[in-house]
Amino acid sequence: MTTTLIEALDHHAKSRPEGVAFHFGEDVWTYERLMDEVQRLARGLVERGLRKGNRVALHMANVPELAVACCACFRIGAIAAPLNIRLKSAELRPLLERLRPALYIGQANLYRHVAATDCSIVPSNTRFIFGDTVDDPWAQPLTKLHGKSNAGPVRAEADVHAPVLLLTTSGTTGQPKFVTHTSATLAAIADSAKHLGLDGDQIAAIALPMVHGFGLFAFLACLRFGAPIVLLERFDPDTVLDTIERHRCTWLPAVPAMFAALLERQQARGRNVHSLRVCLSSGDVCPPRLQEQFAALFGTRLRSFWGATEAVGSLTYGLESGPVSRIVKGAEVRLIDDSGAPVPRGEIGELVLRGPNVTIGYWAGPGAIEDVPKAGWFPTGDLMRQGDNDDLWFVSRKKDVIIRGGLNISPVEIERILTAHPAVRDAAVVGVPDGALGQRVAGFVQMERGTRSIILKEILAGVTALLADYKVPEILEMVDAIPRNSLGKIDRKSLAAMISEREGKGIDQLASL
Repeated sequence: MTTTLIEALDHHAKSRPEGVAFHFGEDVWTYERLMDEVQRLARGLVERGLRKGNRVALHMANVPELAVACCACFRIGAIAAPLNIRLKSAELRPLLERLRPALYIGQANLYRHVAATDCSIVPSNTRFIFGDTVDDPWAQPLTKLHGKSNAGPVRAEADVHAPVLLLTTSGTTGQPKFVTHTSATLAAIADSAKHLGLDGDQIAAIALPMVHGFGLFAFLACLRFGAPIVLLERFDPDTVLDTIERHRCTWLPAVPAMFAALLERQQARGRNVHSLRVCLSSGDVCPPRLQEQFAALFGTRLRSFWGATEAVGSLTYGLESGPVSRIVKGAEVRLIDDSGAPVPRGEIGELVLRGPNVTIGYWAGPGAIEDVPKAGWFPTGDLMRQGDNDDLWFVSRKKDVIIRGGLNISPVEIERILTAHPAVRDAAVVGVPDGALGQRVAGFVQMERGTRSIILKEILAGVTALLADYKVPEILEMVDAIPRNSLGKIDRKSLAAMISEREGKGIDQLASL
């Protein structure tokens, strides 16, 4: 049976209690210290009556309290529910309304977004905060939640197939969903990190938000393998680079936008980053030019890694540049057409996955799981094609495909060509409604500094030479930055709305063929 994360933490705490679990600023957390704090909070949760299935809303950045709270929930079988720290009150309320948490634990500087939430949703006596004090009679200090330190250990929850973690999707097409994971699926995800070059000899730098899948899974995988972590509360490129230099970090997961920022700041002020051995880019397509520039400056490859919150672990990083991943040996992976039939090698199909790492479905309420994968197969909504051997090339999100005059167009293909232009730093492509064709192709480019004088029609002319005419953007707009959501993915919905709003207004930055 796969080792659960709590079992792994128990093992590390007993076998090497003084080993470093993670650094946080100047503070060093050993496995013994981490386990003591997990036990103390788990004991406090039990003393307050929390049991298997109770939800605990966790509202904090990358701080030790988040790691402790997640592990304490796993210990007793409660359900940890991290909340996106970038959401405001109006966005958090419907999430909390669905969760109906038995307990809220949050940072003082974030609590203002929850303070006014009705007590029928978050009861007044269940709100615990840490950090600065707040002027709110309902907010209690987290220390009041700690159990007795001289009590015995809390027994681990035995049902490894019960929900213990709810992670929200990005919600780009509506209200975010709660992806449900169990101790068993989390253990399988953590185990799969061995395919990502993770072992006890690595030192990881984690600045990815741990309230999202990529960041939290990376942290938990490091705990599983006993790899020391340098935990950064928030992403700041200079802080990350200084951290790599100081701690000789070897393993770095991030999203493409983060790697682009690291590249820019390293060019501005070089740090010694030659300790890096594995750099994993996920969350969105990583442009080949960014991969090439990163490798040239950092001395190590920037590897594309596919991983949905629902099903991390079936694929590993690609060996080639571009949006390519590889199938993990033994993983159950298929590419299918709209009828569910497998597509021939080389043709485009939707990626579906099955395995112990796959979500059990979306949480709809106590005892209610929706969209349970049929026969264990999870439809990712991502279109891919299989190349040589076990390479899978990402084509597009199924919902993002542009259909112009009955012809399917991948925005990722066009974005790749746009970002290959030396004057283009970032790019995005969306479909906009058209009465005759169904959709037209609209593109957005963020220019490199000092190159804003580049004429957009010249960029379009370069694209025309490389793409079929129906794929060439009919509209191209220069923007200060490509909008992205909290997960680092292109916010295509806001871009499409921008075009709809600006069309017909004579915007000078629009170039059309």
